[in-house]
Amino acid sequence: MAPILISIFVFAGLLAFILYLGYRFYARPGRVYEQLGGPVSLGMPPVDRTEVGELNVVVTLVEQLGHVVPISDEDISVVRRDLIAAGYRSDNAVWIYFGLRAIAAVVLVGLALVFRTSITSNPILSIVIPVAAGFAGWFGPSFVLDYLVGARQERIREGLPDTLDLIVVCVEAGLALDQAMQHVSRELMDVHPDISREIEIVNLEIRGGKRRAEALRALADRTGEAELSKLVAVMIQTDRFGTSIADSLRTHSDFMRVRRRQEAEERAAKVGVKLVFPIFFLVLPAMLIVVAGPGLLQVFKYLFPMMKGFHAGR
Repeated sequence: MAPILISIFVFAGLLAFILYLGYRFYARPGRVYEQLGGPVSLGMPPVDRTEVGELNVVVTLVEQLGHVVPISDEDISVVRRDLIAAGYRSDNAVWIYFGLRAIAAVVLVGLALVFRTSITSNPILSIVIPVAAGFAGWFGPSFVLDYLVGARQERIREGLPDTLDLIVVCVEAGLALDQAMQHVSRELMDVHPDISREIEIVNLEIRGGKRRAEALRALADRTGEAELSKLVAVMIQTDRFGTSIADSLRTHSDFMRVRRRQEAEERAAKVGVKLVFPIFFLVLPAMLIVVAGPGLLQVFKYLFPMMKGFHAGR
């Protein structure tokens, strides 16, 4: 009974903490943005820690714990790059990430130590389970971060054709490329917010004095998306050789749509091969049970007793 109560209390505490985070960071700021008329398009404002309230203490403790964790400079650079690709650009995001990994490892090890007696009575498994829980708590956030990076890259990839079409329309209307990108970042904020923010950062870097080619290369390095890297290469070459940016972007947009259609056809062609294993291991046994099951029951009911009687007669 005690393990069940402990699990209920832990689940209730985690649920309350997640609901509190959602209210303070999503629901409440969303109401404020609606009252103000929507977010501005001149970059993300700096986070004021005084407005966070009691949660500031928790974030500070997690960040300090991340500073205590022994990590190398190479790991820090790799994690920072992944966090930026996932959309987390804060200076303390790396230390909060490592702090969360340490907390997850400690919590899972503690839960494994508490519940290992109720899970198994094997002394070897009672040692393996806490170790496995520690590894899961330490490496689990890495898989979550990889998933977030892949999901954001997928959203950016899906928004590229619309972005290119709108840039082409703006350039053909007489706007310069920088003005077209600024207009696109403002218009696509609700439809494709990820790529809109990335283009907005490019505009801010160009305003800050960085060359357009360098800002575009930083965009490709920051997102890590292959399709966006190809687009950046096309834009840099067009700007270098002085060709028509509208024709180049329109051609690249058509190429992306054709490639997306080909990828969809390729995935559709692979469906038949991928269905072989589920059909063989799941559908076919069920069909055999339904078709041959009654006959086998009749065999077991009549034939085996007859065979036993025949042997007994002999």
